[in-house]
Amino acid sequence: MAECESRNSGPQDPNSDADPPKLSDLFDRGWKIFAEIDNTNDPLASNSVQVRVKRAIKMLEETSRMAAQLDLFSPNEELDEVTTADLKYLLCPALLGALTMKQTGRDKRLEIVRTARVYFMDFLKRCKEYNVAQFSLPESVSESTEQNVPSTCKPMPTTSSLAAMAAQRQVKIQRYSEKKELEARLSDMQKAVEDGQADEETCRDFYLLNVRKWVFTCLDEIQSIDQEMEILKNMDGQLGAPQPAGPSRPPMKTFILTKDAMQARVFGSGYPSLPTMTVDDWYEQHRKHGALPDQGVPRRVPVEEDSDAKEREEEEKETKAEKDDEESLTKARQWDDWKDNHRRGYGNRHNMG
Repeated sequence: MAECESRNSGPQDPNSDADPPKLSDLFDRGWKIFAEIDNTNDPLASNSVQVRVKRAIKMLEETSRMAAQLDLFSPNEELDEVTTADLKYLLCPALLGALTMKQTGRDKRLEIVRTARVYFMDFLKRCKEYNVAQFSLPESVSESTEQNVPSTCKPMPTTSSLAAMAAQRQVKIQRYSEKKELEARLSDMQKAVEDGQADEETCRDFYLLNVRKWVFTCLDEIQSIDQEMEILKNMDGQLGAPQPAGPSRPPMKTFILTKDAMQARVFGSGYPSLPTMTVDDWYEQHRKHGALPDQGVPRRVPVEEDSDAKEREEEEKETKAEKDDEESLTKARQWDDWKDNHRRGYGNRHNMG
C-alpha cells in the first residue's frame, strides 16, 4: 500500500522532538483497528473492545481534521481529479459512523445513533458530489419528524404506498447483491494492496470499490437508524409520561373456587379449610367446658403400655390352652374345620360386584 501513498500529514515542526504521525499512517491504523473490532468474537460491551473503539475514533477524527486542513476534496472537482493516494480518505466519515454505532450505553443510545447518522450522511453527500455510485440520498431528519408520534396516528398504507414499499424492497435486494459482488472482488485485491505489491491502477480500483461498498452499507445503516430512533423516542416518551393513579380499593377477602356446588358440599374445598379462631380462643373455649388435655380429654396411650397389653393377651391365650379350657378348645377346633372346607380368601367380595 506504500506504493500508492505519497502524501504526508502536512507541515511538521522541525523543532519538535517527535515527528507527528503521517496522515496515511494515522488513517491506516484507525482502519486496521476497525477491521479487528468488526471481526472480533469478544463482547461489544467489554472494556477491551470499547477502549479500541474510542482509540480508533480519535485517530480517524484527527485524520478528518488533517484532511480538511489540506483541502483534499472539493465539490468543484471530478472523481478522476482525486489522486489515488487521497481516495481512501473518503472513507473517514463512514468508518467514524460505523465505530460510533459500536459504542454502548443505554442512556446515551439516542445520542449515539444521531451522531452516527450525521457521519453516514456526510459520507453519502460527498460520494453523491463525486458521483461514485447511483443512489438517492435518504431524507434528512427534521424537527417535525423527530417528534414523538404514536403509531396509532399513522395512516393506513394505500395502494401507492404498498407499491413504493415493494419497489424499495427490490432496490434493497439489488443493493445487497451488488455489495456481495464488491466484497468478493475486494478480497482478491486486498492482500496485494496491503503487501505493497499492487500497481497504482489496482490500488485505485481497490479504494473505489471500498467506497462503493460503504455507500451500500451506509444506506442500510441509515434505514436501521431511523427505525431505531423512532423506537427509542417512543420508549423515552412512555418512561417520561406520568402514570395515571388508579383508585384505591380495599383489600379483597380470600375466597375459594370449587368445580360446582355439589362437589363443594361432598368433598369440600379441596384443601385445608381456613382457620376460624385463634389458638387462644380455642383454649379458652375448652377451658370453660372443662375439657382441657389434663381435664378429661383422652390422652394417647404410650407405645410401651400398648405393647404390654398385647403381651398379656397372648399370655392369657397360652394359659387357657394349657389348662384345656373347654370353650377355647371348641372354638379352635371349629376354626380348623372351617379352614379345611373353605379356601383362603373365601367370602371376600370387595370390588367384585
